[in-house]
Amino acid sequence: MAQWFRGSSVHKVDTKGRVSVPAPYRRVICAGDPDWTEGLQPNLVLVFGDEHRTYLEGYTINAMAKLEAEIDAMPMGAPEQLLLQEFYSNNAVDLAIDDSGRLVLSKDLRTKVGIEDEAQFVSAGSTFQIWNPIVYAARKTRMSDIHAKYRDENGEDFDPRTLLQDAKGQ
Repeated sequence: MAQWFRGSSVHKVDTKGRVSVPAPYRRVICAGDPDWTEGLQPNLVLVFGDEHRTYLEGYTINAMAKLEAEIDAMPMGAPEQLLLQEFYSNNAVDLAIDDSGRLVLSKDLRTKVGIEDEAQFVSAGSTFQIWNPIVYAARKTRMSDIHAKYRDENGEDFDPRTLLQDAKGQ
């Protein structure tokens, strides 16, 4: 079973684009890199997506291989396959975490998502996201509105785990 990323934290970004990856994230990245062994730099894939994407999305090597296999299994040349190939292959970069536990985000990547002197790492299950902290705060407010809607519709004691039951029934 794949390990999940957990938590959220803000980290300084230096003038060269170096940013520390949260230690718990590094452990998941190491575990998800089949070529990693102690003393080597763990690898990952960072997807920057199309012009509408407002964050960077990090995948372990194993998670990206699984996604690529799913895309490869689609009918060759189907519009959906071409769209996914464009989004996850052409709009992605391979990176390694350095010996100090940092990623180097290129100027182009930082500019694309508006990262300047700080970056917010946010877990997203089997992936993680890197946001401009101000942009992420606005997203978090929107998500709070969605949570409030569920509480309003289902009562104050609403248990989010019931959504899992709903998903199984579909």
